[in-house]
Amino acid sequence: MDQEIEDIQTQSEVQDKILLAALKLFTEKGYFNTSLIDIKEAAGLKTNGIIYQHFKTKQMIAVQLHANIFDSLSISIDDIRRTNEKSSEQLRSIVDLLFKLTDDAPDVSRFLLVLNVNEFLPEAKPLHESAAFKKIISIIEVGIKEGEIRNISPQLGYAEFFGIIDNTLRLVLTGFLDRKADFYQSQAWLAAWNALAKK
Repeated sequence: MDQEIEDIQTQSEVQDKILLAALKLFTEKGYFNTSLIDIKEAAGLKTNGIIYQHFKTKQMIAVQLHANIFDSLSISIDDIRRTNEKSSEQLRSIVDLLFKLTDDAPDVSRFLLVLNVNEFLPEAKPLHESAAFKKIISIIEVGIKEGEIRNISPQLGYAEFFGIIDNTLRLVLTGFLDRKADFYQSQAWLAAWNALAKK
């Protein structure tokens, strides 16, 4: 029994190494410029066969990365909704999360905001069909009903609010803005919230 648990943990650790190496390479070199050999070397694996034990193709690695990132984002939004009552507090916490993610895990943010995922994952749901997006729309809808957010189409509200946030983070990730995301967080939050707030 102990050996089975150890084997499962080892397999999980190898899979995580592959995914982390692929994430870094996809966001630095681009999906199409990354080979399985590159991933094997970046993950510190001895043979390509180890990758094939977990993923049959490079695209399967990308599919798993996409699913993991969006699942994690969705779970984080659930936690935020449970611990914050008002829509403004929930949106502020989501912004805090995205800015922290950009500073602490820039490859994840690049995967979300910079990479054109549809180029290599044409079957992936667009962002506006993801669970995370639907939860944010729901937050905006509640804010409109409760009078915190002006009466606006929730989808347009999302576009205005996250247009400011996403573009700020993209500019940090691409180096156009030369400081860490945290430096711009307060200004970006104020601009984004002013686009939504009922005055």
